[in-house]
Amino acid sequence: MISKALQPDSIDALKFKMSAQKDPHKFFMSISQEENNPFDYFRALYEGCIAGGVAGVAVEAVLYPIDTIKTRLQVARGGVNIVFKGLYSGLAGNLAGVLPASAIFIGVYEPAKQKLLEIFPENLSALAHIAAGTIGGAASSLVRVPTEVVKQRIQTGQFKSTPAAVRLIIANEGFKGLYAGYGSFLLRDLPFDALELCIYEQLRIGYKLAAKRDLNDPENAMLGAFAGAITGAVTTPLDVVKTRLMVQGTQKYYNGICDCVRTIVKEEGAHALFKGIGPRVLWIGIGGSIFFGVLEKTKKILAQKHSQTNAQK
Repeated sequence: MISKALQPDSIDALKFKMSAQKDPHKFFMSISQEENNPFDYFRALYEGCIAGGVAGVAVEAVLYPIDTIKTRLQVARGGVNIVFKGLYSGLAGNLAGVLPASAIFIGVYEPAKQKLLEIFPENLSALAHIAAGTIGGAASSLVRVPTEVVKQRIQTGQFKSTPAAVRLIIANEGFKGLYAGYGSFLLRDLPFDALELCIYEQLRIGYKLAAKRDLNDPENAMLGAFAGAITGAVTTPLDVVKTRLMVQGTQKYYNGICDCVRTIVKEEGAHALFKGIGPRVLWIGIGGSIFFGVLEKTKKILAQKHSQTNAQK
């Protein structure tokens, strides 16, 4: 059941109140913390890990085929035909990596966000969201990059299973092979994480101020879809470069990020940097809807259980 008012025990709303901007020169929405109600950072970490893990697995399980098509479009050169078989190849192994990666991402993001909101002025809350998203993305990249490398090698038909992929990548390229394209991954994902979360958080703040109530599940999903689609479109060139570097293996067709961009533009034209933009926007738009919808729902359930536990004490 959705309350008409802000849930007092929700991680996002805990001891926070929305404040409308009175200064027309302040561009960003703001959140001001109520005094004498310290934020529970350990609880934010714990519940963020659970909610992030559940949301990440939900997105990957539902949208994996679209991601596979996007990957195959991005690695295809010239008139190569796209294969539409085996769209779920590597899903099980990918979920094993997505669960901890998503848990780390949101688990780090939530307490970092709340701490930064205390530090930044009210009118710069967007910068707190951007910084927290960057921190969360950097922390989760240690798990996300090997997961992404293995997934995309399987999606492009280089390997048949996750164990085989991990074993052969390490045998042929060394342990560093699991972190192929790490720089390009950070170049894509850190801006992506920061922008998507900032857009989503700012939209939620504005919506709450306008509606004067907490958002319901469909509204969270709608804002998540919008934030995901916009961010996905803007970061497509970075995604193309990241994908090309990750799947090249020992061939080393590209020597780094700059060489990859130059080669793609020279051989295929600048438009090739936007290969797969359709599936990517569709995938991330729907994924944003599922991720943020499941994330907020899970956080709300955890908050309710926390309230019930406190009430029984």
